[in-house]
Amino acid sequence: MQAFGEFLKSLGPGRIIAMGAVTIALVAFFAFLILRVTAPAMTPLFTDLSAEDTAAIIKDLERQGIVYDIRNEGAIVLVPKDRVTRLRMKLAEGGLPKGGGVGYEIFDKTDVLGATNFVQNINHLRALEGELSRTIRAIDRVQAARVHLVLPERALFSRDKPEPSASIVLKVRGQLEAQQVRAIRHLIASAVNGLKPQRVSIVDEAGRLLADGASDDGAGSSAQVDERKIAYERRLREQVESIVTSVVGPGRSHVQLSADFDFNRITQTSDKFDPEGRVVRSSQNREEITGSDNKEGSVSVGNELPGANANRNEPAAAREQNRKTEEVVNYEISRTTKTEVIEGGRVNRISVAVVVDGNYVKNDKGELNYEPRAKEEIDRIAALVRSAIGFDSKRGDQVEVANLRLAELPINPIVEPTGFMSMLRFTKDDIMRGIELFIMSLLGLIVMLMVVRPMIRRILGPVAPARAPAIAEDGTPIMTTAESAPVPIAPSKTAKMIDIAQVQGQVHAQSVQKVGELADKNPNETVSIIRTWLHEDAA
Repeated sequence: MQAFGEFLKSLGPGRIIAMGAVTIALVAFFAFLILRVTAPAMTPLFTDLSAEDTAAIIKDLERQGIVYDIRNEGAIVLVPKDRVTRLRMKLAEGGLPKGGGVGYEIFDKTDVLGATNFVQNINHLRALEGELSRTIRAIDRVQAARVHLVLPERALFSRDKPEPSASIVLKVRGQLEAQQVRAIRHLIASAVNGLKPQRVSIVDEAGRLLADGASDDGAGSSAQVDERKIAYERRLREQVESIVTSVVGPGRSHVQLSADFDFNRITQTSDKFDPEGRVVRSSQNREEITGSDNKEGSVSVGNELPGANANRNEPAAAREQNRKTEEVVNYEISRTTKTEVIEGGRVNRISVAVVVDGNYVKNDKGELNYEPRAKEEIDRIAALVRSAIGFDSKRGDQVEVANLRLAELPINPIVEPTGFMSMLRFTKDDIMRGIELFIMSLLGLIVMLMVVRPMIRRILGPVAPARAPAIAEDGTPIMTTAESAPVPIAPSKTAKMIDIAQVQGQVHAQSVQKVGELADKNPNETVSIIRTWLHEDAA
């Protein structure tokens, strides 16, 4: 202890303070490195959170005593990577995150006794809008959604009821397809009573109108016609690519398919009569009998009076009769009336073009040589393509399969490492963690070599007294002052002389170094000085 105390006295208060400051800085620096290296890896728990959801999640994490971090102004919450799955399930059990807005949970804590009918209607509208917003956000590429519903009430003594309408504002990642926009419109229309899809307007965050709420999305609209054609061609192309790839290998073929559709809607009505199928509908018979009497003698008034012939004993006269019979029969002929409606979307023709690469065979030098495929193999591939698309020659379908060399070489299969090499497969997180540890280690090494080591050597090393710079014969200074730190008192005269000699040697070395630096920086002046010295010696 006495020797340690004498050592501290020999250092002096200035050096002790400097050593303490260096020690504290080193402890703080290495403590930061240790905490940084041993800190758990943080991963996002949820992203794109609203302020209400962030506050509720943070409150629950603090209650559980879990370390967390907040990024992007509270929109992202980070938690330890090893606990993210359990935390998501735990928060989902509590209904978090709610996705912003208010849903049907607004009625969970409502004072029903003190609520008026107007408040109930407003709460129902808010809950319906919130639930629809959450449902829309579940669609791919939709980041956020806001729904506004207009549900007008029928005025008193009014026969006409106003139709409801809806407005939707979407924040999307990328761009929505036309089919997704139409799906959102029909989703909203199905969830609101009396709402039609044509009354739904959709706008994105950039102000682009995705659906104007007035267009007719009937079965014959141009958008549906194009989508139906594209979907049909894509389905057939995938079938052809699948069957061709299974034969020639992946990346060894290209398929192009085009389908010609007829979207005209045709209505046909035809009547067919069967003359053999007769049925009596009605029958009418008519019989007419007419007669006349011929009597000789004159015609007088007395002969025509009733009873005039009774008193006469005259023979009966001859009588004429005519009979006429008519029969009318109406038949009902068998008749078939057929009305046929042919909807649009008939396939008129399908055209398929398939390019198949050849075979690549290694020669004796290990190089790949191209060899075309046999004609029989190309014919078999063409037959498979015809079967895949439902080829119909009467319809005018065309299938063309060509064997050509493709521009790129075949893709070599990736060999998965096995055994010990499989343990060296690092993920992106592992690589980033390794880079972080390497940077921390390198930074600590640099601090030790460039900061700590010179400071310790300066504190513990001897200090030479200040000396005036030496003056050359021409008046140019050739040395600088030495360090101005106090020199400890030597215990003896011999040690003092040794220290003085060491200091003088350091001063001479610094002087020589300084002269070399001046000569490097000012070569012209150095040459002139040397010439002056040479002339002086010669004189």
